Amino acid sequence: MNDLDREVMPIRAFLRRLSLDPLLLGGIGVLIAISGVVLYSASGQDSGAVIRQGMRFGLGLVMMILLAQIGIRRLYLWTPALYLLGVVLLLLVTLFGHSGKGAQRWLDLGFFKFQPAEVMKLGMPMMVAFYFSERRLPPAWNEIFLACLLVIVPVALIYFQPDLGTALLVGWSGIVVIFMAGIRWRTIFATLAAGAGLVPVLWHFMHDYQRRRVLTFLNPETDPLGAGYHIIQSEIALGSGGVYGSGWMGGTQSQLAFLPEQTTDFIFSVYGEEFGLMGVLLLFSLYL
Repeated sequence: MNDLDREVMPIRAFLRRLSLDPLLLGGIGVLIAISGVVLYSASGQDSGAVIRQGMRFGLGLVMMILLAQIGIRRLYLWTPALYLLGVVLLLLVTLFGHSGKGAQRWLDLGFFKFQPAEVMKLGMPMMVAFYFSERRLPPAWNEIFLACLLVIVPVALIYFQPDLGTALLVGWSGIVVIFMAGIRWRTIFATLAAGAGLVPVLWHFMHDYQRRRVLTFLNPETDPLGAGYHIIQSEIALGSGGVYGSGWMGGTQSQLAFLPEQTTDFIFSVYGEEFGLMGVLLLFSLYL
């Protein structure tokens, strides 16, 4: 055993006592560092923005450590309560929610605003897994139907806020668990066929701005100075990065303010322009 192993082993043992995976934690740490570097560039060298983001990361890490101390059995027992809490909070948003930017997604507690949809990002896959845990797999049709109801209720409440993006994310987290329960391929194909048949119905119930987003995503050049402007500018940023990028704080799209929402929705375009294809591959490998 060399000196490096002697120094590393106590750290690994400490992390294992906290139920933390060293490799996963290291990957998260590198992602946090990269995000700070890119945010500093995208925000116009605003150190305050980086500090505020760092505080959020710190809070998230504390919550991760605390949650890691909860045993699987206890999480299992808490799952129905978490799911019901999420549904109740979504109903409260519908009745008393705070509106902003054309959407009613927040609950205002006076000192703190939050989106109850975030609760369902954990509650949804946990509840579907809880439902299947005591049942024989692969599940029967009636069991799949009931699991889909568990998914549909919160997804519908989120969709009508309206928040199509979060609704799709929460719904997908539940559908993936249903798929992992081992449903038969003929069931999968039948479900996909039924879903394809419902597309015209869903299109009818979508808001006009949501339809424009879908059409713009498919062909942004139809409105290059309007709805397609954001996508086109992000493509220009990514394309100009090339293989090795233009260098940190060297991107023209972000530094000259051509790229909209560059510190939030389009932060990846800033990263791609400054660090190029090689940087993007590094980022993807960290997530992988």
